[in-house]
Amino acid sequence: MWFFNTAGIDALLTAKSDAAVQLERDATGFTGRLFDGDAWLRSALGTVIPSFRAIGVLLSRFGITGVTDMTVSNDRATAAHFAAEQRSDALPQRVVMAGSHDLAIDTSHNVAPYKIHLHEAHLPDFDLLVADIQRAHGVRRAVAVHCVTLVELVYTIAALEEAGVMPGDRIEHASIATPELVGRIADLGLAVVTQPNFVYERGEAYLRDLPSADWPHLYRLRSWRDHGVPLGGGTDAPFGEPDPWAAMAAAVARRTDLGTKIGGDEALSADEALDLFLADPHMLSMKRTVAVGAPADICLLNQPWAVAKTCLSADLVAATLIGGKIVYDRVHQSVDQHRATPVGV
Repeated sequence: MWFFNTAGIDALLTAKSDAAVQLERDATGFTGRLFDGDAWLRSALGTVIPSFRAIGVLLSRFGITGVTDMTVSNDRATAAHFAAEQRSDALPQRVVMAGSHDLAIDTSHNVAPYKIHLHEAHLPDFDLLVADIQRAHGVRRAVAVHCVTLVELVYTIAALEEAGVMPGDRIEHASIATPELVGRIADLGLAVVTQPNFVYERGEAYLRDLPSADWPHLYRLRSWRDHGVPLGGGTDAPFGEPDPWAAMAAAVARRTDLGTKIGGDEALSADEALDLFLADPHMLSMKRTVAVGAPADICLLNQPWAVAKTCLSADLVAATLIGGKIVYDRVHQSVDQHRATPVGV
């Protein structure tokens, strides 16, 4: 969803006649809110994908060595831009990209699942959804289905039960999951990628807008682990704050920004919260470790983990290495100076 100044709406309407489909109206006229109109807005404004240098610097400061982009519209052109930014060192992080059927399957294994973004108010025809899942499976590509409401999750589970499940199939968010649905997801062998930071960032809005019966089912953590569901963590940036340390702290505390506890029984230990962000992006049941032969993608802390885990914060990050090269050093040099400096590991 986009927000913009209503003073610019006339110009946009003039530029593209299909704007009325994208722009929300109320009794007084246009509200200035645009829902899922990314492609239309880019066309209307003539925008291009920007440089990623600033975000590359920010992510390096957080100790992030790789990102998974789950934008549903990602295609080969988007992948080419990401690759160019990586080659120029503007984006030093490794990239795994989900998105459309258009994404090529290549030998570098950097293509993530086919992304399906459901909207409860406009659910696709059930048989077409099943066929879409099977199309992805037919080229040995898993699916990742965006589910932020209970209805979307029920619909997705039913579709996957009909289409069949392959290793790597997963649910994005699973924002509201009843115990019965947790069990069905476990039985199907699905994985879940959750965003624990939303309990902190949006918790008060959830408490205000959702029925109290839904509160215990919000952004579960412990329940997934107890049922053996492979679990990964994300921040959903730019829709959430991109700091994984804040997300880990939220997974442990389970408190809103005003301090209200939500689903305390779903809390994780600091070690378990860290594991959310060490999961292999292609197979969440696998944990990445520092080992001989593994890529030298390392986040170094300024405190031993036994101390650091008591105060989870990005301030703990002393240096970030990607492929054995320092891309961030808090003490000695800036990120840009260190982008391609090899070190022994």
